Amino acid sequence: MTVDAAATATPGPLPLTSYLGYALENSEDLLRLTLEHLDIVLLAIGIAVPVGVGLGVLITFDDRAATAVIWLAGIMMTIPSIALFGLLIPLFGIGDPPVIVALVLYSQLPIIRNTYIGLQQVDPAAVEAGTGLGMSRLERLRRVQLPIALPVIMAGVRNAVVILIGIAAIGAFIGAGGLGNPIFSGISQAQTPQIVVATVLLSALALVIDYVLGIGEQLLRLRNGEAVDESVGTRAIKGVIP
Repeated sequence: MTVDAAATATPGPLPLTSYLGYALENSEDLLRLTLEHLDIVLLAIGIAVPVGVGLGVLITFDDRAATAVIWLAGIMMTIPSIALFGLLIPLFGIGDPPVIVALVLYSQLPIIRNTYIGLQQVDPAAVEAGTGLGMSRLERLRRVQLPIALPVIMAGVRNAVVILIGIAAIGAFIGAGGLGNPIFSGISQAQTPQIVVATVLLSALALVIDYVLGIGEQLLRLRNGEAVDESVGTRAIKGVIP
């Protein structure tokens, strides 16, 4: 009894043309899904930054509150995304809303922690100089501490955005838009080019945004570095106040 060699052959890797062909044939849909993905992430981070920075500022007034808030934000990061989506569906339905809420919650730890650390690391001499100029506590926070802490806060936002880009893809499981849709569809239909191309686009999106935010972070560090090098005290404060 002979066995058909074609039936027993182990499938090999697909040629590069299969991936390029899929990308070219579905370029419009892939572009639309990429923009949808970016829109979800930007909306979530637009909500998360004011919330996270606000909480990070508030906990600088009480170390016990800081420990509790950062601990809770850390606990939130340990909840599996699928489980969190499931908990949010009864409240927000399916689609983008529960995914955006989940992304806001997931992004809080890096933003809150970096805001708190950045404010704690501000040179006391600069704060004292602000006091000497007659600034109130809120004025010192707004005009001295936050501008100096901005590079550290930006680093937290940068980490949060990269994390959210990946988590947002899982939102396709509950009907959200974005690049998670072709990935899940490709898995269910065993379409490797669909999975690979969407994954590459997802990774490229994360790398591009991380690079852009990294440039912004470096510019803020250079700006603050020039202010610190000028002198410590009133001239340093003037260097970081627009």
